[in-house]
Amino acid sequence: MHAHLAIEHDFPLKSLNTFGIDARARRYLRVRGPEDLAAVIGDPALAALPRLLLGGGSNVLLTRDFDGLVLHMTGAGKALAGETDSHVLVRGAAGENWHGFVQYTLAQGLGGLENMSLIPGTLGAAPIQNIGAYGAEIKDVFHSLTVFDMASGELRTMDAAACRFGYRDSVFKRAEGQGLAIVDVTFALPRDWQPNLRYAELAQALSEAGVKQPTPQQVSDTVVALRRRKLPDPAVIGNAGSFFKNPLVTGAACARLLAQFPALVHHAQPDGSEKLAAGWLIDQCGWKGRKLGAAGVYPKQALVLVNNGGASGADVLALARAIQADVSARYGVLLEPEPVLV
Repeated sequence: MHAHLAIEHDFPLKSLNTFGIDARARRYLRVRGPEDLAAVIGDPALAALPRLLLGGGSNVLLTRDFDGLVLHMTGAGKALAGETDSHVLVRGAAGENWHGFVQYTLAQGLGGLENMSLIPGTLGAAPIQNIGAYGAEIKDVFHSLTVFDMASGELRTMDAAACRFGYRDSVFKRAEGQGLAIVDVTFALPRDWQPNLRYAELAQALSEAGVKQPTPQQVSDTVVALRRRKLPDPAVIGNAGSFFKNPLVTGAACARLLAQFPALVHHAQPDGSEKLAAGWLIDQCGWKGRKLGAAGVYPKQALVLVNNGGASGADVLALARAIQADVSARYGVLLEPEPVLV
């Protein structure tokens, strides 16, 4: 085994996943940068092990112990990385805290990420899920990222087209992206910033506060207040934020549902499809605030599944499947989990 790699054995992962699931890893490595990844693939014993990349553990459900090598991406550093006539480039290492990075960009006087304030997790994990909130997504301000290819040992840069961003989706969630470890991410933030107030709740909150021409910091502060009011703090109650994606259905399917359920919450998409509100569907099935063993549905937001203390990954998964079954039976809609199930 490679001499300089500080491999740890039978490593507890409870503090490395926001659900607070008490699972363990057969091997664990704190990855500071590409050189550690190169050493891993250069060691035959380590290279042969199944691998799991972890950032902040905010988008993963550990359903069992991991019989392989956990690579914990902890690289740090952030800086301005160049500019064009219309944008300023800002780059950060994969292990940077996402909200901390957002606050860094705001401190530089740059807008563009403020609607995604307080989303838990790390910078390197953000493009994998194409995270988004309050009408904004990573892809809206993305420039490029650097990956370490665990198959070839090469570093390469990928632009937005190569990342193939979709709704809570990217190439990194597909088979061809599984061997790519993100080591840094660069954003192109606009010089001519305009607030994104497409999300009605955010616009209303700013209006009620008497803010007519908000700054990026004011938008961020408002988003933080809204999230804290509605969502549980993972440090207090184990959770991974929204557990289910908002399902996309055809316009015709939405029309059929509206005929039967006139109060159905739906949002028209540019391609003619309709996005349904998963939280509304779950709430209508009576799951908000309910428990199944030590796992439960957060009383203030039906999209959030929580660990009320001592829940296993299997407990959370059983709850998720029960919710899926009820929503499917009533609405004919299959809810798809957001977190990666391990």
